[in-house]
Amino acid sequence: MFAGGVAAEAVAFAGHFKLDNLILIYDSNDVTLDAMASATQSEDTALRFKAIEWDVQTINGNDLAEIAKAVQMAKAATTGKPQLIIARTLIGKGIPEVAGTSKAHGEGGAKFIDSARKGLGLPDEHFYVSDEVRAFFEESKKTLVAEYEKWNTLYEEWRAENPALAKLLDSGLKNEVPVDLLEKIPAFPTDAKLATRAAGRDVLQSVAAAMPLLISGSADLHGSTLNYIADGGDFTAATPSGRNIRFGIREHGMAAILNGFAYDGIFRPSGATFLVFADYARPSIRLASLASLPVTYIFTHDSVAVGEDGPTHEPVETVSALRLIPNLDVIRPADPEETAGAFAAAMERTDGPTLLALTRQAVPMLNEIPVKARREGVSLGGYIAVKETAPLETILLSTGSELQHAMAAAKKLGAGTRVVSLPCFERFERQPQDYRESVLPSTCRRRVAIEAGVTDLWYRFVGIDGKVIGIDRFGLSAPGSKVMEVLGITADAVVNAVQEL
Repeated sequence: MFAGGVAAEAVAFAGHFKLDNLILIYDSNDVTLDAMASATQSEDTALRFKAIEWDVQTINGNDLAEIAKAVQMAKAATTGKPQLIIARTLIGKGIPEVAGTSKAHGEGGAKFIDSARKGLGLPDEHFYVSDEVRAFFEESKKTLVAEYEKWNTLYEEWRAENPALAKLLDSGLKNEVPVDLLEKIPAFPTDAKLATRAAGRDVLQSVAAAMPLLISGSADLHGSTLNYIADGGDFTAATPSGRNIRFGIREHGMAAILNGFAYDGIFRPSGATFLVFADYARPSIRLASLASLPVTYIFTHDSVAVGEDGPTHEPVETVSALRLIPNLDVIRPADPEETAGAFAAAMERTDGPTLLALTRQAVPMLNEIPVKARREGVSLGGYIAVKETAPLETILLSTGSELQHAMAAAKKLGAGTRVVSLPCFERFERQPQDYRESVLPSTCRRRVAIEAGVTDLWYRFVGIDGKVIGIDRFGLSAPGSKVMEVLGITADAVVNAVQEL
């Protein structure tokens, strides 16, 4: 593993869990650091890593022999600690015009390529490979082939002796998901009134039972995010088979480590925190989206209904900001049955990450909508929750805990009103045009959307003639239901908006 900078939270994790197979080579450029960052970077990197239980070597990074020796020492270490090699280098070495300056990072050094070859004692021939190097790698190839054949024989013997484990391993490597996953999640009682985070806790147990390679973790919030696999045990140095990871209060590190699991394959990683803290994890969420990694984020406390925690903990722009990340599915389910559909959809997606935005507050079961429609509708991103019984006049759109208000408003507005649940914008927009048109017919331009968050993105669905009821301001501290009422997230607000169109 090579790095030009250090992800402190991730390496602290490695030290805590004694990941002795991890070698980090940290390229530390002395001259550039002194010239450009000495005013802001004064830490002793070696001492910091020693303090978090790493073995540390400091070497001349421009000396190939010294590098080889350090790597061999790291590989042979028996301390049980991860290994850090700090390689002190001179950036742009061999190019007098840019050596030791930031110009060596880019085009400033490229134009000196020919003089650099001379300065470094390299032959004039580009992409030169010496006979000694060719001979070394020919011999190395023979050794590696022999080692691979030996390993492959051992592996095939293991597969023959452990067919069940071999089948499980294959399923993880192929990112296989049970075809009947949704059916394995029991239906909720029709009189249930749960927060979707609590519904998610129950759904997770069924999903984890059906997918033994699913792992779950939290940024020190298992008691609130409720994403603990009940019979999974904790992952620790002493119990590496545990399925629950306690990441500590380090959302960025958690999300980065989840990416590592997904890159490696086999396991399906998921992690949790409060939705308002998504910004700490955002760089890694963005990378998961960019790299099409099947990571699941279980982020709770999804709106101003968090209430007494106040504006600092009440996400208003967060859901919309996350929806702007390409290739990230953001699912905000409306009730426990949509939550079941959301977890199944997240697991079934293997070409990118999914974020589940779940409520702190209890929400009613939307029994007017058939269970099958609620569950399967999530996988489509959007569906008709309540169909009009007269010529279509108005479409109400919503998602998450506000869908109940759209449905209540529809009863007051009359038989010509349709209610559309849009738990996932991204999935809906991936559907064929004819399906989207069947849900949101372009002939009906009288549309109102409601969501407890910023309003801008909703105009792609309601159009310039429609209205959006939302919160284009920060929240306030009060009981969640009172916050919603004061900020106008109500069925009456929907009715009034329709009547004003």
